[in-house]
Amino acid sequence: MRVSYAPGYVAPITAGHIFPMSKFEILHRYLLDREVVRDVDVITPRLVDYADLSMVHTPRYLDGILNGNLTRKEERRLGLPWSPGLATRSCLAVQGTINASMMALQDGIAGNLAGGTHHAMPDHGEGFCVFNDVAVAINTLRRGMWIRRALIIDLDVHQGNGNAAIFADEPDVFTFSMHGEKNYPFQKPPSSLDIGLPDGTTDAPYLKTLGDALDDIFSRFQPDLVFYLGGIDPLEQDHFGRLALTMDGLRRREHAVIDYVKRKNIPLVLLLAGGYAPTPRDTAIAHAQMFEIAAELYG
Repeated sequence: MRVSYAPGYVAPITAGHIFPMSKFEILHRYLLDREVVRDVDVITPRLVDYADLSMVHTPRYLDGILNGNLTRKEERRLGLPWSPGLATRSCLAVQGTINASMMALQDGIAGNLAGGTHHAMPDHGEGFCVFNDVAVAINTLRRGMWIRRALIIDLDVHQGNGNAAIFADEPDVFTFSMHGEKNYPFQKPPSSLDIGLPDGTTDAPYLKTLGDALDDIFSRFQPDLVFYLGGIDPLEQDHFGRLALTMDGLRRREHAVIDYVKRKNIPLVLLLAGGYAPTPRDTAIAHAQMFEIAAELYG
C-alpha cells in the first residue's frame, strides 16, 4: 500500500500547543517499524500547484497563508501560529492527498499520512485546518476527468463543515459526516447526510449507526472514488471528542469502512483528519489502526 509523506509535514509550533504536530512523524516511523508500509511505498509529494489551490480557495486567503499576510483574527480562527513551515506543510499535505487519490485509482487503495482538513473554507481556515485537501483533490481529479463522482466518509468527531459548504451544490459529490451533535462546529452547514451522535455514544450504537448509514449511502450513490477521513477523536480519552469509543471499537470501525468499500470494488483514499489523544504517540498509534486494517484486507 502506497502512502504520501514528507518530513515537511511537521511544522514549527508553539510549545505546549494542543495540536499534536509530531504525530505525522511518529506515525510514519511506527508504520515503517511494523512493516505496515515499506520505504519504497512512501511517496514524497511536491508542493501543490497554486492553480489547484485556487479552484477551492480565494486569492486573498491564499496570499494570507502563502505570504504570511493573515490578520491576527484570521490566525486566531485558524488556531495555528503562521510560519513559513506551516505554509510549506499545508502545500505538501494537499499534494499528498492528490497523489494518494491517483495512487488509489491505480492500486485500489492508498493513503496520506496527513490530510482530511475538513474545516477549511474557501476564504479562511479554522479548527487547525489550513487548506481543504479533499476539496482540492476532488476538483483536480474531476478537472482531469479522472473521476466524475466522489464520496466523502467523514468520521471525525467534528462535523465536516468545510466539505459540506464547498460541495453544497455539487450533486456528484456526496458528503457524509457522522459526528458529535453538540461538538464543534456549532454552526453546521448541511452535508448530503449528517448524523449527529449524543455525548457518550459507545461502540455498539456507533457501529450500528455507521453500518446502517453505509447501506443507505451506497444504495443511492455510486462513486468513482471514496475519501475516508478516519479521525480518531471519537475515542473516549480524546481531549475534545465527548464520545466514548474504545480502541477496539475504533479498530472495528476501521475494518467496517475499509472492508465495505473494498467489497464494493471502489478505490479508497485514507486520510487522518483529527485526533487529540493524551500524547502525540497515543494519537499516532490510534491513527495507525486504519493503515494496519487496510494492509490486512488488501495485502
